[in-house]
Amino acid sequence: MASSSSSVDEEGIEKKEPTPLEKHVMFFDINKDGLIYPWETYKGFRKIGSGVLLSTVASIFINVGLSGKTRPGKWPSPLFPIEVKNIKFAKHGSDSDIYDTEGRFVPEKFEELFKKHGRTNANALTATELDELLKANKQPKDFAGHIAAKSEWKILYLLCKDEHGLLPKETVRSVYDGSLFEQMAQEKQSKKHRGKSSS
Repeated sequence: MASSSSSVDEEGIEKKEPTPLEKHVMFFDINKDGLIYPWETYKGFRKIGSGVLLSTVASIFINVGLSGKTRPGKWPSPLFPIEVKNIKFAKHGSDSDIYDTEGRFVPEKFEELFKKHGRTNANALTATELDELLKANKQPKDFAGHIAAKSEWKILYLLCKDEHGLLPKETVRSVYDGSLFEQMAQEKQSKKHRGKSSS
């Protein structure tokens, strides 16, 4: 079942815990001001090991696509910021519904995805199974939602598949709880340090 929690700060004011969907995007909020600008999206992609071209295209595509949705009632901004607290409004169609409408994680939907599509390996997805998943989730006439879903999954597969061409279930789970990007950034950093110390 989906859940959210809150805590009380020193002054007795209730502080709402970020939802898993908010945690998923907070990695890209480099200066932690609640807004993600295209240059922050770019830096975030570079931190997890994406090349310059993919990082550039992703930052334009993501910010232009999501900025307006996360700023309801506000004038469009030429800087295309994404408001983290409103990321639930950017939820697109043709997706897996693993996040509910409030941005909470739904474990049943996550398990269902692997039961339906992880046929070669119950704990991973192949490239073909990923294509089948995208086809199964595609809603009629939802071109924008399908493109968004396809882009997200294909980038995830490209960056996180293992040496056998499998996208592990644990990796997908860490996307949804918001921990994957931090892990990837740390791994890239430690590889950089190892490379320097061995030279």
